[in-house]
Amino acid sequence: MRFSGDYRARFEDQEHMRWRPANSDLYVLSRLRLGLQLKPLSWLTFYGQAQDSRIFFPKRIAPLPPVQDALDLRMAYVELGDPKKFPLQLRAGRQEITYSEERLIGVSNWSNLGRTFNAVKLLVQAPHAGGMKLEAFAGSVVAAREAMWNRSIAGDNFHGAYAVFDKLLPQGTVEPYIFWRLSPNVTTETAPRGKLDHRSHGLRVTRKFGPGWYASSDTVFQIGNRGTDSVKAWAAYWRVRRLYPAASWKPTLTGDLNMATGDKNPRDGIFQTFDVLYPTPHDKYGLADQVGWKNIRHVSGAVELTPRKGITLQSKLHSWWLASAMDGLYSAQGNLLVRDPLGRSGKHAGEELDFQFLWTPAKTLVVGGGVGRIFAGEFLRKASPSSPYTFYFLSLTRTL
Repeated sequence: MRFSGDYRARFEDQEHMRWRPANSDLYVLSRLRLGLQLKPLSWLTFYGQAQDSRIFFPKRIAPLPPVQDALDLRMAYVELGDPKKFPLQLRAGRQEITYSEERLIGVSNWSNLGRTFNAVKLLVQAPHAGGMKLEAFAGSVVAAREAMWNRSIAGDNFHGAYAVFDKLLPQGTVEPYIFWRLSPNVTTETAPRGKLDHRSHGLRVTRKFGPGWYASSDTVFQIGNRGTDSVKAWAAYWRVRRLYPAASWKPTLTGDLNMATGDKNPRDGIFQTFDVLYPTPHDKYGLADQVGWKNIRHVSGAVELTPRKGITLQSKLHSWWLASAMDGLYSAQGNLLVRDPLGRSGKHAGEELDFQFLWTPAKTLVVGGGVGRIFAGEFLRKASPSSPYTFYFLSLTRTL
């Protein structure tokens, strides 16, 4: 028997939300998680976790999901198999599902609720087949509901398979995957509503090149149907990182390029806006989380420093352009924020400058803080009120 848990409190201040004047809010987010693991046998595990998430002192943000969900069951699953002794492992119940950098599927830990799935997941290990580890799953995302027990939505299903081969490349991995998403009720171009049925085929590759160099890429294509519309979308990212572990303050330089398609014609019956699925997008396209991996061309550079053990400093600069002027700007979670349906507001959305720190004074305590400032480009100046958006946060996480 093993007990676990953590508590996180985070102060946030958002100035000029949706780039609107007099639309600001500051508040405190609170999240408590308590878990219990029972392991009567080496191949049998039971796990459950309760979560209580709340928001205090908001003025404009409603105390509802995704910021508040009073005491609820976050995870409850049974796991069969010991991967150290047998190549198969099965997990069934409410659980987390996450892969690689969580760009498409992740736990969304930054949010005050996080994400889980009601699912069945099978792990298959084949060390002699290129070091393969394959996970296949079938399930449905859990929808949070305040003052009610959380549950999945009928017909909103998500299935997939993700493989990692760690012996095909020297000091690298090859990770092919496929995800299949089904939803009973979505908007379409040629009809009021319809059913979603599309598949995401992707390949992620990582590689270390000599001392201090690291590169990764991910390319994914989406095909299928959205009601009477056909789905044809794609996205990709490329990253290069240089580490200097022997230098003072151990600097790390990172460069990112992210691309995702948008819809070129909202009435042609071809849906081209990339679907981000169920990501953990925080800080991947900007600390303020006002831009996501949809209809975007994104370039960023980052510098990370470690002046002493337990302290990390980071600065990032982001710049964004719309892939299609007829489509809009989407948030990190994939929600439409601003759109010019005529496509006359240009493509340059703007830039963001971020600063943040992380301090770990003890193994069970983490303190973080930061600020992100967005500078409006031509698109935001023309298509929105364009008041400058700024995001501040200060957080404390204690592991119990």
